[in-house]
Amino acid sequence: MREYKILIVDDADNLALLLESRLEAASYEVKTANCAAEAYQTYLTFQPDLVLTDIGIGEENGLDLIKRIRSRCGTVKTIYMSGDLARYRSMLVEEKTLHHAAVLAKPFTTNELISAVSAQASH
Repeated sequence: MREYKILIVDDADNLALLLESRLEAASYEVKTANCAAEAYQTYLTFQPDLVLTDIGIGEENGLDLIKRIRSRCGTVKTIYMSGDLARYRSMLVEEKTLHHAAVLAKPFTTNELISAVSAQASH
């Protein structure tokens, strides 16, 4: 059985590396990107099962990135992360309803991360 592949998108390199190490320790195959352009290119080549993205990642936010990815692959599983979820509440409600996306409020624990990833992997 092949490993479940996850793309982490966060402009905070230290956080991306920490998440990568936690997910690799849980036996996931992981790649990281720190901006939307890099994430999109990595998505095309890596073809992950799940995208774990910060919402605020520079000029193009994580929600826009996922919309662009969905135009190519409509079934991408997604977990959004943010320290300011209230700002994106209506868009996140739509993402949860239409696409079964999950949301993690920063800061979150390793257990919350693994639980969210496991739940998405089982969909």
